[in-house]
Amino acid sequence: MTEPLIATCIPDIAGQVRGKAVPLSAFGELFEIGAGWTPANVQITCFDTASESPWGPTGDVRMIPDRNAMVEVPLPGGATERFVLCRVVEGDGAPWECCLRTILDSAIAALKAETGLSLRVAFEHEFTFRNADHEPEPGTAYSLRGLRGRRIFGETLAGVLRDAGLPPDSFLREFGPRQFEITLPPQEAMRAADEAVMLRQLTYAVAEDFEAPVTFSPLVSEHGVGNGVHIHFSFWDENGHPKTRDAARPHGLAAVTGSFIAGILAHLPALTALTAPSALSHIRLTPHRWSAAFNNLGVQDREAAVRVCPTFAGDDEARRSRQFNIEYRATDASATPHLSLAAMIFAGLEGVRAGLPAPEPTTGDLTLLAPDALAAKGLVRLPATLADALDALEADTALLAAFPGRFPSIYLAHKRGELAVLDGKTIDERIAAYCLAY
Repeated sequence: MTEPLIATCIPDIAGQVRGKAVPLSAFGELFEIGAGWTPANVQITCFDTASESPWGPTGDVRMIPDRNAMVEVPLPGGATERFVLCRVVEGDGAPWECCLRTILDSAIAALKAETGLSLRVAFEHEFTFRNADHEPEPGTAYSLRGLRGRRIFGETLAGVLRDAGLPPDSFLREFGPRQFEITLPPQEAMRAADEAVMLRQLTYAVAEDFEAPVTFSPLVSEHGVGNGVHIHFSFWDENGHPKTRDAARPHGLAAVTGSFIAGILAHLPALTALTAPSALSHIRLTPHRWSAAFNNLGVQDREAAVRVCPTFAGDDEARRSRQFNIEYRATDASATPHLSLAAMIFAGLEGVRAGLPAPEPTTGDLTLLAPDALAAKGLVRLPATLADALDALEADTALLAAFPGRFPSIYLAHKRGELAVLDGKTIDERIAAYCLAY
């Protein structure tokens, strides 16, 4: 006989999902009282070391399950995957300053209060099979042959996602060796972030049943393209009308969209400490990797940090407006989706408040421009290391002010503790460590 368990868990600073399992038969009462949690756990890094925290061994918080963020789905190996995402509160029920879902809630509310708009979001997830014994033949990038090699895995994963209420949008063989991408359709912001977490966990679970482990690590080889998690977003009003596009404005960017993008780009060096927060992330964020290397806007340019995406509706302006979306590219799976999205909203709102004009999209290879030419365009290279990005974040008081309580100092201590674990390690050792962590 077995006792079915369900995991009550939280997405955390390290980009992990942590928590505890409870008997399914006793789960109902947790919606009111929650499950106990240790606040210092927020400082557990992706390498399972503990960064400095203000709590030490003291204190308690509670994880309150969210009925709208539950997964219960059979896996191909016969087990049933059961977990629920939670919000974390203090003992008296007050929001906990390090709950990432609550931080995203506050960002969504601020956007609504200041613009009257909400976001619809879709995450693109790239991952790589870790088993080099299944090395693909040359010529399989983006190919039917490459897709066929993982067809059963892809169809199984798609079925598991569908049964979990997350019907996938696409599954494709990507450019890198053993690399694939899976996406879900757009959802409102909180649901999209929750689904991004659910998708990663279900991908891990299916891969384990196939004995074909995967990694979402930003890099699996020093000179490879790496794995990103691109964030597509669009603005909508309370009546369900799209507000991202204005055909009368340059590049179709509505005024609020242009100002929001300008805010993101103005804060991007600091923002990458939150959205690309591993020691490998900033190796990936270099020119000619189809990622992002400068704080630039591009139109259908996959080397831009922020990209205006194409539409496929011809002259039908209503359809074009509904399809029109913007892609944020300076992020990967070492970041928790909720924190990436919240940070992006906070930065964008800074641009909206200041009424910043839409940035002028760049064209061509920016590495060919002299420093003074880049400066004249307001362009800077993104931080070369996570340490540099953390310094930029610490100096960006306007962005940090959007976060609650001690969260900024706790986050900085967490990430600097993560970097300390890597002291003295070679690049290959760092890549191996992150491939196992993600």
